[in-house]
Amino acid sequence: MRVGLLTSGGDCQALNAAMRGVVKGLFEYDKKVEIFGFRNGYKGLIYKDYTQMSRSDFSGILTRGGTILGSSRQPFKQMRVPDENGLDKVEAMKQTYYDLNLDCIVILGGNGTEKSANMLREEGLNVIHLPKTIDNDIYGTDVTFGFQSAINIATDAIDCIHTTAASHNRVFIVEVMGHKVGWLTLYAGIAGGADIILIPEIPYDIDNVVSAIEKRGKEGKGFTILAVAEGAISKEDSKLSKKEYKSKLAERKYPSVSYEIAAEIEKRTGVEVRVTVPGHTQRGGSPCPYDRVLCTRLGAAAAKAIVDKDYGNMIAMVNGETKRVPLGKVAGKLKSVDPKAQMIKEAKIVGISFGD
Repeated sequence: MRVGLLTSGGDCQALNAAMRGVVKGLFEYDKKVEIFGFRNGYKGLIYKDYTQMSRSDFSGILTRGGTILGSSRQPFKQMRVPDENGLDKVEAMKQTYYDLNLDCIVILGGNGTEKSANMLREEGLNVIHLPKTIDNDIYGTDVTFGFQSAINIATDAIDCIHTTAASHNRVFIVEVMGHKVGWLTLYAGIAGGADIILIPEIPYDIDNVVSAIEKRGKEGKGFTILAVAEGAISKEDSKLSKKEYKSKLAERKYPSVSYEIAAEIEKRTGVEVRVTVPGHTQRGGSPCPYDRVLCTRLGAAAAKAIVDKDYGNMIAMVNGETKRVPLGKVAGKLKSVDPKAQMIKEAKIVGISFGD
């Protein structure tokens, strides 16, 4: 058996743990399995940049963050566009696959990576996808690996802000990663005790945000903490077309939406506002215990699918059980937060404002 591995897109804490699960599982089924690791994502598959790996290469990496194979972003929209030398990327990937006589290639990544994996499936390659992203926005699985680890880091950031916010009676904004969906901000915001949570799925009204801050002041609470997703959007901006909104963002004088919100709050209330951006720390460090268990299970399930020759699937976690989900049914779909979800309603019951 000859199996390829690659990690594509943004890194996260549990990529190594997932690859370890796959490889350990495969060696339990076949002691002679050959593993080929492609460096820096799809680029390794395109340009034949790979290394044959041994079982020992995957020892001691359960707790190691990042990816031992390296990663890169290769936008799905550019996959069928020849490179600067006129190379057909799709044909190059297929040629590499066939030259190595692979039985399957295991691809770890998020939404864009999944779309490319599905494309390779449509081109006739045997593919297994493992859902990775701190955004938790992959359709067809309850949870993605990297998500819980990122929640822990974002929550720690909010926890640390609490003490200084209380000491100085200020308004603090913690900007959490998430351009298109608000899962990470929602979970970290609730876990960190944020008073206001702003996510892309629930456009905010700045008047309502200010009202929530002033309400706390009247209740004798001298500080307010906002957890704001990178992709948070006002009700006004949500009515714009994609083209109009992109044009507006290009002209924005602030580094991000959090600074824009901070300026509006200061202008309307006179209260001092500080912005904290944990940034890429949310994708770094060691995977948390939850993600280590999740990746071990997903990796083992991927190994079993390969042994069963049941290809063309994403290995998902559904209701606490691993499940093989056909790539054709999920690729290209986004899992967003439902504004009417029970979790949102319960957060509002305890007094959290979403600015809507």
